[in-house]
Amino acid sequence: MRISRLLLLAVLIMAVPYALFAQFGVSVSITIAPPALPVYTQPMVPSAGFLWTPGYWSYGDEGYFWVPGTWVEPPTVGLLWTPGYWGWGNSAFAWNEGYWGAQVGFYGGVNYGFGYGGVGYGGGYWNNGAFSYNTSVNNVNVTNITNVYSKTVVNVTTVNHVSYNGGQGGVTARPTAAEETAAHAQHTPPTALQTQHVHAASTNHALLASVNQGRPAIAATAKPGEFSGSGVVAAKQAGAPYKAPAAANKAAASKATENKTAENKAAASKATENKTAENKAAATKAAENKTAATRSNQNKAAKPTETRAPTESSKSTTARAQPAPKPAPKPAAAHEQPAPKPAPKPAAAHEQPAPKPAPKPAAAHEQPAPKPAPKPAAAHEQPAPKPAPKPAAAHEQPAPKPATPKPAVAHAQPAPKPAQAKAPPSKEEPRN
Repeated sequence: MRISRLLLLAVLIMAVPYALFAQFGVSVSITIAPPALPVYTQPMVPSAGFLWTPGYWSYGDEGYFWVPGTWVEPPTVGLLWTPGYWGWGNSAFAWNEGYWGAQVGFYGGVNYGFGYGGVGYGGGYWNNGAFSYNTSVNNVNVTNITNVYSKTVVNVTTVNHVSYNGGQGGVTARPTAAEETAAHAQHTPPTALQTQHVHAASTNHALLASVNQGRPAIAATAKPGEFSGSGVVAAKQAGAPYKAPAAANKAAASKATENKTAENKAAASKATENKTAENKAAATKAAENKTAATRSNQNKAAKPTETRAPTESSKSTTARAQPAPKPAPKPAAAHEQPAPKPAPKPAAAHEQPAPKPAPKPAAAHEQPAPKPAPKPAAAHEQPAPKPAPKPAAAHEQPAPKPATPKPAVAHAQPAPKPAQAKAPPSKEEPRN
C-alpha cells in the first residue's frame, strides 16, 4: 500500500507541468535563456543573524541584469531563504520568485554556491534563536561571530554555473518530496530592503548583461543596496562565454529604432509646435501693428477734421487780410484807364472855333446832356472824335461804352464840367 502511494505521488509529480512549481508565482516570461552565473567571492558577513541571499540574473526592459548577492536580516528569527530561479515551461522561461520560510524549498536545482548547492541549504541553521554559520561555505569573522561550525557541503548538481532549470542546456533537477512540502507551506515575501536592492540593480546600467558580458563589476555586497564601498565584490569571471542572443539583438535593435523614431517624432512635433507658435506670434504681431497703423491713420485723419473750424476762421481772416489780388488790379485798371483822355476830347472840341457850331452849342446849352455834344462835333466834320475813342479802347476794351457818360458816373470825372465852364467862350463866337 505504501509503495503504491509513492508511485502514485511520483506519477502526479511527473504529470504536473513544470511551470506550476513556481513557489511564489511567475513574474516574467521570456524565450531567451539567462546568462551563466558569474564567479565571485562572498563578502564577509556584517553581523550575526544575517543570512546569505545569492545573486541572480533578473530581466528588465533592456534585457537581463545582475542582482548582486547580499547579506540580509530575515523578517523573523528562524526563517530561511529559498532563492528564486528561472524555469522553462510552456515554451518560455519563467522566473519563480524566492521567499522566506521555515524550510528551504525547491530552487530549480541551480547551484548558486555558498551553501546553496542545488538542494536545500548547507550554509547554516537556527539554534535556539541564534544562527550558526558553516565556515566552509561562508565568509565569517570568527572573532566577532562565535556561532560557527565547519562542514563540507556536497554539491548535488554539476558546478557549471547554469542559471536556469529545464529547456536546452538547463538543469534537469526535480523537486523532492520535502521541497514540495516546503513549496506549499506558509511563505513570507522578500523584505523591503531586498525589494529596494533589486530596484537599485535594475537602474544600474553597468549591471546589464549586454554591458558587462556576464561579468558584473558588482557581483556581491555586504548589505542590500550598498553598491559602493569596501563591502562590494566584483566578479572574477563570467560563468561561461557570453553570447548575446540573436533575438535579443533584434529586440534591442527594434527597441532602439522605436526609441529613435519616437525621439524624431517628438522632435518633429516640437519643431512643428514651435513653428506654429512662431507663426501665430508673428501673425498676432502683424495684426497688432496693422491695428496700430490703422489707429494712427485714423488719428491723423481725425486731426484735420477737428481743426477745420479754426482753419476756416483763419482762412476767413487770411481772406480778409488778403484783398483778392485779382480784383485789386481791376480797380487799379479802372483808375489807370485814361479817363482823362476823354478830357482832351472836350479840349479838342474847345479848340475848334467853327462858327457854325455856335447855335448848336446853344442847343447844347439848353440840353446839357453830354450826348448832343458829340453830335455838333460830328456836324463840323472832323472824324477825330472817332479815333479818340479807339486809343481809349486800346488801353482797355471797356472804354467805348463809358466814352462820355460812364467816366463821369464811375468816378465823377471833371470832364463834363470843363465843357460847361467853357460854354461862355462859345458865346464869343460872334466876334468872328
